[in-house]
Amino acid sequence: MAGIKSTMDLVMERAARMGMATPDEMRSEENLKKGMQAAAEFLNGAAPSLLALLDGQEPAQQPAIRKGMLTSLLRNLFLPRDEVGIKRLERAVQGIVELNRNSADIAALCQELHTIASQYGQHRTQLYEQLKEQMRMQIEQLLMRKGMKADSMKIDPTMEPQFKDQWARLEMDLDRQYGQALEQFKAQLREWAGA
Repeated sequence: MAGIKSTMDLVMERAARMGMATPDEMRSEENLKKGMQAAAEFLNGAAPSLLALLDGQEPAQQPAIRKGMLTSLLRNLFLPRDEVGIKRLERAVQGIVELNRNSADIAALCQELHTIASQYGQHRTQLYEQLKEQMRMQIEQLLMRKGMKADSMKIDPTMEPQFKDQWARLEMDLDRQYGQALEQFKAQLREWAGA
């Protein structure tokens, strides 16, 4: 617990560093933030090309801006749970490939990462539907044992507390498995892209 720093401690440390920072370090920090902001605009669809944004900057500023862009893009590599998440992940992958256009290794790694994210979505949907069907059958059997007809009732197993508990466990296991693979890909991308 002693190793965990509070937000205030982190802010105070950063303020102390900024007080000791040289003008070059402060410019570099500003350029990192500029790159992160540019990547955020790209991810939100407000900017068509990261390279165009990067090429429009002074050559001396470009490395720090690029690093900021990559940092922001890497933060947006996650396991998507819906269509919005899939689009954001695809946009982040597109940005990473664009910023590393001369690296076939990074393009291939990004393709593998995209495949993992797609498999996660499919696997998640499949598990959800299997659990839903399993619970529906259990409810129907229970009703039949009580002499009731399940056909006359609209059964929604997803509303059952047991379903929610089992789904939470399954989803946590799935997230852990795919999350480990995703983190490995992100670490490799950070290393190869210089982020």
